[in-house]
Amino acid sequence: MASFVNAALCAVVAAAFWSLLGYALGRHLLRRTLAIGIAPVLGWAVHSAVALAVFYLIGFSRATVLAVGALCILLAVGSLAMPLPKGDAEPTPGTPVWAYAAGALLALVPAAAIFPKFTADAVYLADPIFDHSKIAIVDAIIRQGLPPINPVFGGDAPGRLAYYYLWHFSAAELALPLHASGWEADIGLTWFTAFASLTLMMALSVWLGRDSRAAIVVVALAAAGSLRGALGWIFGAYDFAPFLADPIGFAGWLFQSAWVPQHLMAASCAVTAMLLVARYAHAPSAALLLTLVLTVVAAFESSTYAGGVTLAIAAVAAGPILLVSIERGRRLRFFGAMAIAAVLVAFLIAPFVIDQLATAAARHDPTPVVIRHFQVLGGVFPLRLRRILDLPAYWLIELPVEFPAAYLAGAIAFWVALRSKMPSEDKTVLTILACLAGAGLAVSWLLASTLGDNNDLALRAVLPAVMVLIIAAAAGMMRSRRRVLISTIALAGLLLSLPDTVYLMRSDVAGHETTDAKVFAQTPELWAAVRRIASPTARVANDPLFLADLTPWPVNISWALLADRSSCFAGRELALAFAPLPAARRESINRQFIRVFAGKGTAEDVSEMASEYRCDVVVVVPQDGAWSNDPFAKSPDYRSANVREGRWRIYVASGASR
Repeated sequence: MASFVNAALCAVVAAAFWSLLGYALGRHLLRRTLAIGIAPVLGWAVHSAVALAVFYLIGFSRATVLAVGALCILLAVGSLAMPLPKGDAEPTPGTPVWAYAAGALLALVPAAAIFPKFTADAVYLADPIFDHSKIAIVDAIIRQGLPPINPVFGGDAPGRLAYYYLWHFSAAELALPLHASGWEADIGLTWFTAFASLTLMMALSVWLGRDSRAAIVVVALAAAGSLRGALGWIFGAYDFAPFLADPIGFAGWLFQSAWVPQHLMAASCAVTAMLLVARYAHAPSAALLLTLVLTVVAAFESSTYAGGVTLAIAAVAAGPILLVSIERGRRLRFFGAMAIAAVLVAFLIAPFVIDQLATAAARHDPTPVVIRHFQVLGGVFPLRLRRILDLPAYWLIELPVEFPAAYLAGAIAFWVALRSKMPSEDKTVLTILACLAGAGLAVSWLLASTLGDNNDLALRAVLPAVMVLIIAAAAGMMRSRRRVLISTIALAGLLLSLPDTVYLMRSDVAGHETTDAKVFAQTPELWAAVRRIASPTARVANDPLFLADLTPWPVNISWALLADRSSCFAGRELALAFAPLPAARRESINRQFIRVFAGKGTAEDVSEMASEYRCDVVVVVPQDGAWSNDPFAKSPDYRSANVREGRWRIYVASGASR
């Protein structure tokens, strides 16, 4: 199981290392208040984007990670010794230390959601652990290096992993030199990601609001849940069916920071990129342009949705506005610089784009993104009427319900600020942040992804908008001429969201009792036995539904967290995201694996597991139907390698079918 000490060590090292790098760079590019606040995000983005390319060339190992890390620290120390640019006096207050402490405490909540909860004879997990089944990617990178192999499927020439895995690569960077597991590094990096996003929002709100108190407001607004909890108390139903569609994870900072930290980091990079663009419009430099390029690359390589689609649309919307705001004589130079930046970004992200397009083609899905409005209303409304009403209901119902503390307050703050007089650089930053917020909300409103069961594009594209609205609301509560109105709306939304906030925090920290928790507590010993038999490159097969009760949707979380070995087929939920398979074939393989481990498989099924799916090692446990009707015991394709009575049987491929 994950160790608290190792996870905490990963978090501390991440914060210290990337904040040092970010501040050493940012102090030469931005005002001091901003440089300190964005340091964690900036340091992570620039370092990770460069390090991934470097380790592709020199190899990914403990020695190379330590060497590159030491070199980065030396460069950062050298940068800190250099004098700051002249004429960069900082008239605005800074973020107080106690606000950073509050942010660090709030960031513990999403980290706690990933940590195991121990009792005398059981281990419980919280719901967000479902999306952290991608810890298998972190372990695969630690174990087998770069480029990352596909850890969830072994058949049909799986090749490289087609996923935006930069965040998971950086977790492997933490784990390797610290001798931590992928699970421990994931916990530490989840805390760091949440903390970094908070420091970014705090810095921007303090700078725009000209008041250090805006920082603690950011922490409070980020902790807000939805109105569903309060409305549930009133109406007695959390989902309000059939009036509203079921909740699908379209939620605010607190919820998403635990479930999808990689998308939150991409959203933080998107906000940082827009800030860098605004700064470049007023103080262009080659270093600033290169930093912008690497930040955009990091955003895309962490999330195609938040850092790709949303950021690209926001950039298109902000471009003409920026050109108009620049002096006429400098517009052509600015346009040329942005064109160069776009070409560099396209070149650097090309491997990710090519892999993702190839996977989409293998799935026979030519349209991974389609135009489809967000579904808000429930079945009580006729379908044709619902399609019409859903369009305004998104703005009038969905957004106020899910983001009660930031949506209306932030929108009003933007409107008032953009109509008021303020320094030109402040106005430029606000304008393009408004473009980012508008792009995120519009993408979630009208576009949908088709690669999974959920509309992940809508769920994640809204994250940059949520962050920007929190920044605007916090700054508006301090500085706006309508600050009383903004404060009243924000505080009312915050108060009404408290039931949902308390529920989220309690469930993340305490987890949920399940019938499989006692079995899960015993599985580390099982996977240790598997690792003694399976080589680092071997692929393991066990029941895709093993301990399915531990997660909201059935996924083999025991394998993902503890095996440190790739799977030949890790189940339908992970195959949706990672396996380059057409839908019909994916479902067929899923049924085949479930059938075999239920004890209903044929000799042909077992033979295909050995030959087509490259299942080098097979694990059968008493929870499987195959325990009493074992097709592997009599198969010529496998031989027994390790048996513990009443606990497990481990088979290895005999090689007869290869």
